Amino acid sequence: MSVEIISFFDENTHTVSYLVADPETAIAAVIDPVLEFDPASGKAATRAAAAILARAEARGWAIAWCLETHVHADHLSASGFFKRKTGAKIGIGARIGEVQQIFRPIFNATDLSGAGTEFDHLFADGETFRIGSLAARVMATPGHTPACVSYCVADAVFVGDTLFMPDYGTARADFPGGDARTLYRSIRRLLALPPATRLFLCHDYKPLGRADFACETTVAAQRANNIHARDGVSEAEFVAQREARDKTLATPQLLLPSIQVNLRSGALPPAEANGVSYLRIPVTLE
Repeated sequence: MSVEIISFFDENTHTVSYLVADPETAIAAVIDPVLEFDPASGKAATRAAAAILARAEARGWAIAWCLETHVHADHLSASGFFKRKTGAKIGIGARIGEVQQIFRPIFNATDLSGAGTEFDHLFADGETFRIGSLAARVMATPGHTPACVSYCVADAVFVGDTLFMPDYGTARADFPGGDARTLYRSIRRLLALPPATRLFLCHDYKPLGRADFACETTVAAQRANNIHARDGVSEAEFVAQREARDKTLATPQLLLPSIQVNLRSGALPPAEANGVSYLRIPVTLE
């Protein structure tokens, strides 16, 4: 079972999106697409998504799925663009309703269902589906968020924010609903896959000492070299290290706009009486 994978790197958000195709049937999926957003002007653009679509069209591939590994806190999703342009179904982990329920009161987002009905398909742990003739399987990998999932296609697994390159470590676990202990267990589940399994990451931040951005690694490399979760690191050690590091991390620049769009499967909030959509910024005076 062969699979073709093309990666697209958005340097502004350090996000990697993927075009995953079955060459036999020319059916493809897009994973974690990015919508550009300028918070100063409030303007969004679809240049990155259009480039992915153009590459698919050039190869003669029809996009049937737009797959989200989780509700991203650092970029706006372009899933809505792909649904409008191609009719692709938007899929995400089945626990998305929990994430909606966490954030709905924060933004007073009364339009959010709290059950994930804004998405076309909610994937359960272990569920299988097809990208053309390719069999794909879903692994629930919560910890960064409750609804995180990884998509397994042939010898490739798209792990979202669960793992980074071995020299950068693992995702933060301090967002609402996140949990470092749960994250560790999800990582060990991924690292129990065959050593040669290819892992495709959602982000890379190119730590000091590395010249180039990277997005692909293997289970074997992670088990040997991941600075946070290599073999021999106990759950207690990981949790202590992860929680200490998370306390030093800044809030992502696009957290507030990203959450509001991504909980709606890449759609803007409903337009108000003047026909304009608005993103809300909760304000607390201390």
